[in-house]
Amino acid sequence: MQEFLPLANRLADLARKIVHEYYRQGFDIERKGDASPVTIADRKIEEAMRDHLEKERPQDGILGEEFGTKPSASGLTWVLDPIDGTKSFMIGRPTFGTLIALCDDDKPALGILDQGILEERWVGMTGMPSTLNAAPIQTRRCGSLKDAVIGSTTPAMFKRTGPVYEKFEQTGHNMVWGGDCYMYGLLSCGYMDMTIEASLSPYDFAALVPIVEGAGGQICDYQGNRPNLNSDGSIIAMGDPNLWPEIQNVLDS
Repeated sequence: MQEFLPLANRLADLARKIVHEYYRQGFDIERKGDASPVTIADRKIEEAMRDHLEKERPQDGILGEEFGTKPSASGLTWVLDPIDGTKSFMIGRPTFGTLIALCDDDKPALGILDQGILEERWVGMTGMPSTLNAAPIQTRRCGSLKDAVIGSTTPAMFKRTGPVYEKFEQTGHNMVWGGDCYMYGLLSCGYMDMTIEASLSPYDFAALVPIVEGAGGQICDYQGNRPNLNSDGSIIAMGDPNLWPEIQNVLDS
């Protein structure tokens, strides 16, 4: 994956430029078919990244939030979320991010989380230490769920799974709401211990898999499987993989 990192960084640079153009500026907000919001920035960023990929890697597949899927002829697929956390972007809160993943077959192998306003860029690659602005990062150890700081974006995402989050709220007093992809960056740097989410699409999580893993954490579905492009969208990340047996017990309770 190392050979693809310069290209991935160029894609993130393109996105960052457009983010600065529209951040805290007036722009129209539209609703997609699922009622989720989308802005001109979402669409311009994905268009710019897709155009660049078509020039440099026309044989690769693309899966993007705004413009769908282009099949892969190479076995490699770029997974793009131009603005993960559009609602935060809309109100000028810098907890959104651009997510760029490269998947080998359906397996996430390279990931970038770019928060352009704060100029923070997380990079992860399978088998390599993850970095924030080129400096190595490390998750923290956590002895028990009762001591864990647990994050999730919104209770609304658990409509199909049931209120799984309530089980974890009851284990302690450190449930934090809101944050989208930015939570995973914080977890990878050792500021949080766990996230639990549901109903995610591949472009919401693919980039985060190698970042969390390369920082020493674990990211999986509710059955403990590593996420891939065919996963059901139930995602748990933990900074300390030793928490998994306790997490599994809570899920099964």
